[in-house]
Amino acid sequence: MSGHPDVGVQQHGDNHDVPEDMKMNRTGAWLSSDHRINHAWLAEQIDHASKKQKPLIPVMQEFKEFIESDPRIYMYFTAMFDEVPQKHVYRKDPTGRKQIRDYQHMLEVINHVFGSAPVWTDAAQAVGMVGVPMCAILDYPMSTPSGHAAFLDPEVNKMLKKILNQWGKFLLSPESAGVLHENKTGWLGQHGKSDMMSVANAPYKTEHSFEDFFHCDTSKKHYGYTSWDDFFTRKFKEDVRPIASPDDDNVIANACESKVFAVQKDVKLRDKFWIKGQPYSIRDMLANDPLAEKFAGGTVYQAFLSALSYHRWHSPVSGTIKKAFVQDGTYFSEPLFEGLGDPNTKEIDAHGISTGQGYLSALATRAIIFIEADNPAIGLMVFIGIGMDEVSTCEITVKEGQHVKKGEQTGMFHFGGSSHCLLFRNGVKVEGFPQPGRAENVPVRSQVAVVKT
Repeated sequence: MSGHPDVGVQQHGDNHDVPEDMKMNRTGAWLSSDHRINHAWLAEQIDHASKKQKPLIPVMQEFKEFIESDPRIYMYFTAMFDEVPQKHVYRKDPTGRKQIRDYQHMLEVINHVFGSAPVWTDAAQAVGMVGVPMCAILDYPMSTPSGHAAFLDPEVNKMLKKILNQWGKFLLSPESAGVLHENKTGWLGQHGKSDMMSVANAPYKTEHSFEDFFHCDTSKKHYGYTSWDDFFTRKFKEDVRPIASPDDDNVIANACESKVFAVQKDVKLRDKFWIKGQPYSIRDMLANDPLAEKFAGGTVYQAFLSALSYHRWHSPVSGTIKKAFVQDGTYFSEPLFEGLGDPNTKEIDAHGISTGQGYLSALATRAIIFIEADNPAIGLMVFIGIGMDEVSTCEITVKEGQHVKKGEQTGMFHFGGSSHCLLFRNGVKVEGFPQPGRAENVPVRSQVAVVKT
């Protein structure tokens, strides 16, 4: 998915020496800001898949049959590769080969990649860290007209859900913990831990080590993490993220460790969320829930999580859970205005997800939690956890009717972050939100806004 400003590759050192025409910001730091890094990673996977060919696993064989048995789907998956421009960065990898040639080649590479958990690779060696393999594999074709149609298709998304659920099972297995080691390709290596902690420490300019910040046991294999997912959903130690003004219900706590994307007031109940101006559309965001009408003319705050951030959610207010559910949605859909860029230039449009995140708030898989705040000046509000790409498993850990305190956990993203929104009703005088452009994350459970009574 095309990128967002201020969220380039999370890497050891900087990328000041990357030529400007090779830079491209990416979703929450899941993909590198340097085309060459993504190309090099993908070229390596293509090479490995070619040298170690193996039969398609059952769910990938099902995907192949799904594509080939329906003329409409077959057309989409054939045309999306044909529509990638035959020029410059779209055309070839660093070795001069076209990266993914067709859907058969795509299946072969995904079949190879899904046999392992994501590895950390030292970006200082110009290889980079890629956290979402399918996003890297589909990066160009999903931006084409046929890719746009395919990844909006309900039947395609049902099939993708099957594939991603199968990979999710692997990421819950003890075998997936094999990437949690201290060598250069391990997430617990020198550069991996250093980069994770540079993100965690940045908001408070602190010097916590990984071991100081997160619950782990360095005396155990993989620091005690039992799987990739167990590591990804790791918990922080209570004192490193204090709750903002725990006794003041006028102070709203940040629900996720995240960078500000947008703050919009007077949002419409229904709007054209797919256009480049990117207005929020409350009814679509809330999956046509009857309570949506209460938020017409209200306020939306949206922020996104990077690959290296903490991925659990916490209640922004003390209150009662009125309703909580997961709404299935798209996995690799992009708005048409992201696209592949101007065909007369050599560069992909680098603005994409800077507006695409609002689009995803209405279409992507998302967790929707309605909370009736104890503070009557806030009343009913909503948290939305938005999955993007393969980062679309949203787990809600609270139940309807449950009372939660500000800062208490409400759920988490599995294998990934993405984005989240807070919605407030019209007439709620909520203000003081951090503004887009902030370089660091806003710490989870810190003050994100206040309500004026």
